[in-house]
Amino acid sequence: MSHDHTQPDPRATRSGRGNGAGTSAGTGSSGSKAKRSWWRAPRRTWIKRVVWTVVGFLALGASAVAVAFATIQVPDVANGLAEAQTSIVYYDDGKTEMARIAELDREPLPLASIPKHLQHAVIAAEDRDFYTNAGISPTGIARSVWQAVSGSDVQGGGSTITQQYVKNYFLTQDRTLDRKLREWVISIKIDRDMTKDQILEGYLNTIYFGRGAYGIKTAARAYFGKDVSALTVQESAVLASVMNAPSLFDPALGAKQQTNLTKRVDYVLDGMVTMGWLSAADRAPLTGLPTIAAKAPSRALSGPTGYIVAAVRRELTSKLQLADDDIDRGGLRITTTISAPAQQAAQDAVAKDFPTTGDVKDVYAGLVAVRPGDGAIVAMYGGADYQARQFSSATDAVIQGGSIFKAFGLIGALQQGISTKTQFDGNSPLRDPALGNTPVRNVGGRSFGTVDLRKATASSVNTAFVRLNIKMGPSVTKTAAIAAGIPESTPGLGDDPTNVLGTASPHVVDVANAYATIAAQGRRATPYLIKTVTSNAIDVTYQAVPNVVDAFSRDVAADVIDAMQQVTAAGGTGSRASAVGRPVAGKTGTSEEAKSVWFSGFTPQLSASVAMFKDVNGVPQPLTDIGGLDGLTGGSYPLSIWIDFMKGALAGQDKVDFPKRVGIGDDKVHTAAPTPTAPATSVPTSTPDPTNSPKPEPTPSPTNSSPTSIPPRPTNTGGPTNANKPTTPPGQG
Repeated sequence: MSHDHTQPDPRATRSGRGNGAGTSAGTGSSGSKAKRSWWRAPRRTWIKRVVWTVVGFLALGASAVAVAFATIQVPDVANGLAEAQTSIVYYDDGKTEMARIAELDREPLPLASIPKHLQHAVIAAEDRDFYTNAGISPTGIARSVWQAVSGSDVQGGGSTITQQYVKNYFLTQDRTLDRKLREWVISIKIDRDMTKDQILEGYLNTIYFGRGAYGIKTAARAYFGKDVSALTVQESAVLASVMNAPSLFDPALGAKQQTNLTKRVDYVLDGMVTMGWLSAADRAPLTGLPTIAAKAPSRALSGPTGYIVAAVRRELTSKLQLADDDIDRGGLRITTTISAPAQQAAQDAVAKDFPTTGDVKDVYAGLVAVRPGDGAIVAMYGGADYQARQFSSATDAVIQGGSIFKAFGLIGALQQGISTKTQFDGNSPLRDPALGNTPVRNVGGRSFGTVDLRKATASSVNTAFVRLNIKMGPSVTKTAAIAAGIPESTPGLGDDPTNVLGTASPHVVDVANAYATIAAQGRRATPYLIKTVTSNAIDVTYQAVPNVVDAFSRDVAADVIDAMQQVTAAGGTGSRASAVGRPVAGKTGTSEEAKSVWFSGFTPQLSASVAMFKDVNGVPQPLTDIGGLDGLTGGSYPLSIWIDFMKGALAGQDKVDFPKRVGIGDDKVHTAAPTPTAPATSVPTSTPDPTNSPKPEPTPSPTNSSPTSIPPRPTNTGGPTNANKPTTPPGQG
């Protein structure tokens, strides 16, 4: 049976699938010919279309490559990153240097001074075709193109040594297809114009090894404490491994990195065997890792300023999304908000006034000063030495606030129209169904009778403030605290009636900022540490813009400030603050069992908060037997530190007055009837005789209204004895 091999008319028939080959394409009984859709063309037509499409793409690609080669030139100079020495942190004047982040070390070497086995280890690790390729990796290019067309970030990977050298020396670290295209073209041209030895020498002198080390010479010193010429084969394999990603392979960073490095070193050594650069017999005993030097402590992070540098790094990461490599290698010029004189005043004040006798082990102090209405952190003391304790008392520690929260109760009350002249029962103890079975007592069990809120603030009368809180609702105090700047996530910040006594545990920086809101007459700013960032090495330019909002009215702030000025006036728990010699307002704070003590206060120009606490393995402990005091209060050491700090930080600045009291709600003032008090014998009521030394705060007498600027070391304040330690909620002054 013969078959006609001529091509059927494509307009009439097609090869069928499922209906038999060669069946009519017609439809219906009339056998009329169907109109052909464009996708139903014969196979040969499809092949032609595909071929011409591919040819078209190839032509376009060839044209693009030709244009790229014609327009992309090898840069005449290296990028700033290749020559950057370090990132520098400055004080707020932009001139006074505070620290150098990850101080970089760079000493170039000629290739002839680099041992052959080290050269071979690097090639075995990074580019085994180095001596034969044209400077690029076709598979790596294909991967990058696919990542680009598929919508993924161009991550790289599989780059040749030449490509890495070009990227590090001439280009940037951007993950874009445009940067990759420039890298490919320049790599081909570099490979054509330079010898392999020249490329390898440049690469080994510019690659980053971590630990602040640029180049092979400084890397040998950083990891092995020896000259590059003395490196063993195994040590060379370590350096060849670490250079791939120091954060993944530096064993000083953790057990995971040590495991990663061990596997990577094995890969490198096996590669040297494969390439014929190391015999199997010499490879066999090279197991595990050689002895690697401990990572040298960073000078940038030593001392009190180390806490600032660490905080700067966090802000660079969170606000500018900079990676560690950008921060360490980017040649950043970072101007902070920290004032050099104010920071020195903070360090000097803590050094001078922090207790040195008694049970001072595990006792810490934190200090933060914030500029009202702006949020700039002017000074910050997180500890004596960041290298010794990498936990900041200023920004990391959560510390029960005590009576510093009474300021937020005042804000809430005034917002409810309750005057600071409104009177409440200040007798002790207070029992109320809202408190359950736990009564509230004043410090020392003292009863004050009927007091208005100004007097209750001055003498830190717990019972009066809790009665206020029950009257208006505890959520009012909580809302006011959050509005002022206490984060809603603060541990212990709840809606219970005693929240006004400071059951919450904020950071020192949060309290300083919240009090700055009061000083700024109700304008709350987000605290910040970095003013500007520039770099000639990476693409970054940053100028801080203060984030300021209205938290509460100027009238509310004026009346709160007036009440807080009673604290620093004669008879107040913080009367010694008047030694600053200018209008000041503030509040003392002592937590439950005196596990933390505070003084937070401000002038119109500066808000500062000081806290002291005892922490033993993460567990707060009472501050007893310290500096001759059985129990500390906010009016003792914290106030002394605050006074000396404010004197130094404000030296040379004008004295500025606070706004006058407005008198919100004065027209509705009423007197609350006092409730019966417990018999005087049921709780201690005696108040020690005042002295001019720092002491607990139960009702200082007017004789203490003219304190010396620097009180002598305390010896005995007559504070609560061990048998009669306060067991009431926080807020004892």
